[in-house]
Amino acid sequence: MSHIGESPGYRPFGTEPPRASAPGASQFTEHGWFGPQDLYLFNEGSHLRLYDKLGSHPATVNGVEGYHFAVWAPNADYVSVVGDFNSWDRGKNPLQPLGSSGVWGGFIAGAKSGLCYKYHIAAPGGFTAEKTDPFAFTCEIPPKSAAVTWDLAYSWNDRDWMGHRKSKITHDKPISIYEVHVGSWMREADPPYHSLNYRDMAPKLATYCKEMGFTHVEFLPITEHPFFASWGYQVTGYFAATSRYGTPQDLMFLIDTLHQAGVGVILDWVPSHFATDAFSLANFDGTHLFEHADTRQGFHPDWGSYVFNYSRHEVRSFLLSSAMFWLEKYHIDGLRVDAVASMLYLDYSRKQGEWIPNQYGGKENIDAIGFLRRFNEEVYRHFPDVQTFAEESTAWSMVSRPTYVGGLGFGYKWDMGWMHDTLKYCMKDPIHRKFHQNDLTFRMLYAYNESFVLPLSHDEVVHGKGPLWDKMAGDEWQKFAGLRLLFAYQWSMTGKKLLFMGGEIAQRQEWRHDQSIDWHLLKWPPHKGVQQLVRDLNKLYQNEPALHELDNQPGGFEWVDCTDAANSVMSYVRKGKSGEDVILVVLNFTPVPRLGYRVGVPGAGAWTEVLNTDASAYGGSNVGNAGGVYAEFIPMHNQKYSVLLNLPPLGAVFFKGRV
Repeated sequence: MSHIGESPGYRPFGTEPPRASAPGASQFTEHGWFGPQDLYLFNEGSHLRLYDKLGSHPATVNGVEGYHFAVWAPNADYVSVVGDFNSWDRGKNPLQPLGSSGVWGGFIAGAKSGLCYKYHIAAPGGFTAEKTDPFAFTCEIPPKSAAVTWDLAYSWNDRDWMGHRKSKITHDKPISIYEVHVGSWMREADPPYHSLNYRDMAPKLATYCKEMGFTHVEFLPITEHPFFASWGYQVTGYFAATSRYGTPQDLMFLIDTLHQAGVGVILDWVPSHFATDAFSLANFDGTHLFEHADTRQGFHPDWGSYVFNYSRHEVRSFLLSSAMFWLEKYHIDGLRVDAVASMLYLDYSRKQGEWIPNQYGGKENIDAIGFLRRFNEEVYRHFPDVQTFAEESTAWSMVSRPTYVGGLGFGYKWDMGWMHDTLKYCMKDPIHRKFHQNDLTFRMLYAYNESFVLPLSHDEVVHGKGPLWDKMAGDEWQKFAGLRLLFAYQWSMTGKKLLFMGGEIAQRQEWRHDQSIDWHLLKWPPHKGVQQLVRDLNKLYQNEPALHELDNQPGGFEWVDCTDAANSVMSYVRKGKSGEDVILVVLNFTPVPRLGYRVGVPGAGAWTEVLNTDASAYGGSNVGNAGGVYAEFIPMHNQKYSVLLNLPPLGAVFFKGRV
């Protein structure tokens, strides 16, 4: 994709080619605020900036200050705005239908910023409801649910980051993502231990990420949600940052601060399903407006939520506008799309008879596939310096390949298979690992089918699964050593990196959304050592091109030996674009030191030991190679040269050499 101005045919975001106007719509528009073109594009499924039109917006009409309001409720007989400015009187501020578009709109004089409101909707059959504005920019703090009038004006200070961010997230750059839940990353030090607000968190999180070497933060959903324990995945406000931690400007300040520290921000975005709460999108105007009416299509059995009707043009406009909103208004650098597999398959988590085949008799959700492709096309068209990430847990092909070759168009895909296979292996007693080495080697059969992120995410440390530390087999010492080995393996393999908060300090209990990470563990050297290792891995990963430049290309990885299952040892080489400086990685997955272990290498001369997970600084036993070894002209593992190494127990050693 080209930057704005680089392509002759490129149009700045928000401009569209001329189209026919909706017949008769002009007679219903007011002061040019929601014009015929907007209505046409909305009903066509092509409006990308509905957040500038629908919802509530400050305006001055005939010299009178107030707010414009607009809402989509095509089945309604009557719509009015009720709120603090009219004593919640249903009859005081009725809206008018804008032609046959299904949109109702109007201007309320005297309405000011910061006032609560809802839409009162009456529809045939006696339906009445008071609904939160789907396009609200902020809402009351849950469990209250009213929308709040708000102006998003903010003075950004991240020009330098925004001007160079494309170079930070491309496939040949190091990407190390720190996955964060805002409400539980760090809480106040004194009772009642409230979550930090966005502004208080900003300097702490920015400083920590910079010191630890993470290139990006990925926030679990911060869109408004009523149930805190859903972690944000049961969304009610697709344009509203949750008010639990402050105002929209407070969140902008957090993102701004991260950007100024050189840290990018990825948002976990949920277009796959939404909350069933009566005040929100569900049954919005007395009909299933956003969701399918048939529960075999419109209700998700796993999460008890509603599924969007992707075949409806206005729903596509709604979701596309939500994506653009976060990228434009909040300077988000990437969108991670949750639960993509549940969107792709009509039979996802459903038994026979609980789903409806597509028009060709298949299980593929053709409308959702079309939406995802359109989503990626529009994101990269208007924001060519960001990336999209798919959490897709099946073998669907070409998730991270361009749409013009038949792909879904994502920039990256989470490698869920790597995560599950690796953790399954690490949980096995080392004495049995020799029978399961294929759990680790299998990945290289598909490693270049997609552009992968290797995730150790929040999903693996909840619901009784235990923390990463406790997944490691063995006694306490072995658990720490195993965790350090796991991180070294993750950082040295092809693919970008993602680690959920707490993993880097060897959290000893499951993540709890209502409590802070156990930062006090850092008083103990083994926990401090794991944190130091993650910091050093990030530094090495960023400084050594061989570890990131060819992450998604076959030329960046070469097995040295993956066949020594008897000793549970693996070795491989990582290469950069120049092909000269390479990193040799040797992993010992048993608690037995292996002294005098010979490994083939592709070059002569000195091989410097640049990282050893068994170093005492990390809490290890200091089995190593005195800073490096020299290659001998002894062929081994199809290489001309070889080195004699001391492999630490449950340890990884990295060597830098030249070929």
